[in-house]
Amino acid sequence: MRWTLKPKPSPEKVKHLANELKVDELIATLLVQRGIETFDEARQFFRPSLDDLHDPYLMKDMDKAVSRIETAIENGENILVFGDYDVDGTTAVSLMSSYLKSFYPNVATYIPDRYDEGYGISYKGIDFAEDNEFTLIIALDCGIKSVDHIAYANDRNIDFIICDHHRPGDMLPEAVAVLDPKREDCSYPYDELCGCGVGFKLVQALAQNRNQTIEDLIPYLDLVATAIAADIVPITGENRVLAKFGLEVINSNPRPGIKALIQNLKKKVLTITDVVFIIAPRINAAGRIKHGNEAVALLTEYDLDQAEIFASEIEQYNSDRKDLDKQITVEALSQIEENNEKQKFTTVVYQENWHKGVIGIVASRLTETYYRPTIVFTKSGDKLAASARSVKDFDVYNALEACAEHLEQFGGHMYAAGMTLKEENYFAFKEAFENEVEKTIHPDLLTPEISVDAEIELSDINERLIRILNQFEPFGPQNMTPVFLTKKVKDTGYAKAIGQNEEHLKLFVKQNGSEGFGAIGFGLGDKLELVKNQNPFDAVYCIDENEFNGNVTVQLRLKDMRS
Repeated sequence: MRWTLKPKPSPEKVKHLANELKVDELIATLLVQRGIETFDEARQFFRPSLDDLHDPYLMKDMDKAVSRIETAIENGENILVFGDYDVDGTTAVSLMSSYLKSFYPNVATYIPDRYDEGYGISYKGIDFAEDNEFTLIIALDCGIKSVDHIAYANDRNIDFIICDHHRPGDMLPEAVAVLDPKREDCSYPYDELCGCGVGFKLVQALAQNRNQTIEDLIPYLDLVATAIAADIVPITGENRVLAKFGLEVINSNPRPGIKALIQNLKKKVLTITDVVFIIAPRINAAGRIKHGNEAVALLTEYDLDQAEIFASEIEQYNSDRKDLDKQITVEALSQIEENNEKQKFTTVVYQENWHKGVIGIVASRLTETYYRPTIVFTKSGDKLAASARSVKDFDVYNALEACAEHLEQFGGHMYAAGMTLKEENYFAFKEAFENEVEKTIHPDLLTPEISVDAEIELSDINERLIRILNQFEPFGPQNMTPVFLTKKVKDTGYAKAIGQNEEHLKLFVKQNGSEGFGAIGFGLGDKLELVKNQNPFDAVYCIDENEFNGNVTVQLRLKDMRS
């Protein structure tokens, strides 16, 4: 594990902001590191407002999209809302379909089958639309590269509106409207929206057209916040506003489907992290194990009793998914051992009977063991399909682009991607990918990094600091929970390894006679020797509040320790 202390921002900027906000320099430093340098930027950061959302009509083609939907409604056309089977796709389909159905009945949804149709717009989906007389398809979280599919639909007099957030290829599909803030010719002020976020902008534009206000759309924000959390997009700008207000909906008045998923939790207030680890995997499990339609059924159900039935089925899929990903991870790790591939720059593994629904999770698990770009393949029809995961600061999409001659198709972004190839090209691709990564990756990136915001003393931790840090939420990419370094702390003789296999470490630390703090190190049980006999050590940690039996105490959540 390497520790990297973030560069200290300019002292002038820090001083100026500290004076403007009347906060100490530590808080000002953390803000400037996040790109917040003025009073107004700080106000927007600490007090996000729905008024901060951009005008949806700033997005290229938005006027065309709204006009085509209004025409369809006027003419009584059938509208098909089409989206991918992951969390971003199913929340986006649930959002768009439930909004349209609130004033127009002729709306249906379509989620492609992960195994039969694969990712994105499918010919089978377009055939379904033709057979059932749908003349307009709104595609969410997919479609930006579906040039041939859109041409196929155009030949059948089916119009497409695309709402996507992935990087476009060289050519845009010939759809009626292509909404994607990552289009070169789109000057929309914020291009980090997820697919559901782009769908929300279309809903916002339709709402404006119908004299509705942003207040009317608040009930849909639980879906948007769930997608933002699951898709790991930056929690900055517009995403921060949508995530904050969406979390408020999740915590106060969520839709029945989400309520059914979380009502048995002990936690009363969920954070973005809880959404990532509790809500998102369950919604994802439907598409992984059964079908993405089940997630849409849950998220668009208005009857709580029925939602509870759907939620218990999804709970079972999630349990099956956990068993599968454990088993496949074990098989993949032994494949790496058998092939003597522990020392490579990449992990590329394949077995034809691995469950396609969990290979993305397995890729993430393998990245935790061998920290390097990872691809897990399985058989899918007459081709191989795969999920890729990357390591911090390495663009796996670019690496795949360099190996494109071996691939049938691929798509995704910097840290995660999907692809298909012909079985006979597997070994050539595996070699090309290894060579490309070896050539382009900086060796440092192959060691996990803990990025440290600031070095502090334990005496700097007080109620005011914690109160202000709590207002940094919601946390996520580009606004991560602050990580601190404190040197020469000592355990007070309390340290012990805890957990079933003694894999965690619990201690009580002090520094130079300061007030002491409880500390917990998940997965750090092997560091017990380091802290015994009150040996001084350096620690990197986040500051948590731990609630037990109604008492709230400050706790350090240790990320790593060194003598």
